[in-house]
Amino acid sequence: MAAFNPELSQALAQKLRALHSPGNPVIFTNIWDAPSASLVLKHEKTKALATASYAVAASAGLEDDELTLEDNLIAIRRIRARMAKEGKAESIPLTCDLQDGYGEHLEECIEKVLELGAVGCNLEDSKTVNGKTALISPEEHVERIKTVVKIAKAKGVDDFVVNARTDSVLLGGTLQEAIDRGRLYLEAGACTVFVWGGLKRGLRDEEVRVLVRELNGRVNVICRKGEGMLSVKEIVNLGVARISMGPALWRAGMSAIESELGRLLDT
Repeated sequence: MAAFNPELSQALAQKLRALHSPGNPVIFTNIWDAPSASLVLKHEKTKALATASYAVAASAGLEDDELTLEDNLIAIRRIRARMAKEGKAESIPLTCDLQDGYGEHLEECIEKVLELGAVGCNLEDSKTVNGKTALISPEEHVERIKTVVKIAKAKGVDDFVVNARTDSVLLGGTLQEAIDRGRLYLEAGACTVFVWGGLKRGLRDEEVRVLVRELNGRVNVICRKGEGMLSVKEIVNLGVARISMGPALWRAGMSAIESELGRLLDT
């Protein structure tokens, strides 16, 4: 793999940041390994790549909260190698789901993903210990965002893109709490705020409208299949800056394998 090139990374970071346009959002069909990256790279509408930690973990036989920094780095390294092999490492930006930043290893984490050529990350404001997930204080998360931005700038990547995820709604908080946290995260240097409502709840269209209004469109919404869930087109029309799919492609792939197994073996 090529050595870290700060000029190239900064150019890719600027490209990634520019794609986050309220009302004309970047759409991520999240990947988890080299083969999924290869497929997404081949699609003519792909403008950038983003990983999904749940799928990265699942493909390694792990639960999401079991994914270590090293496990994540292995996946990122392989994805970058695939991008280079297909001649896309210098033209397509990559942003990575880094969960909560791996606690006290945050600085090491950001240093290493930068060296691998990633130019953005997801950073969430909750942590899971012994199977229990809890929010960290907004002040602590602000400092972690500032740390990420500071390290990236020190490496010459001033426009490194932080997508700050808040799990306040997921963990029973109000939408206003998510807005309050989101404002702090944007002020700290985040590019967008990802409000995660959970697998069952999601976010309703009116909630997304409020988020867009209160956070000036600098919002990431996940698109999920299911009754009552918002479609990509509906989310675009609400004025967000970023749409992601999470582990949707991984789930679809596993479902296809299950169906094929049934066709082949259930005779």
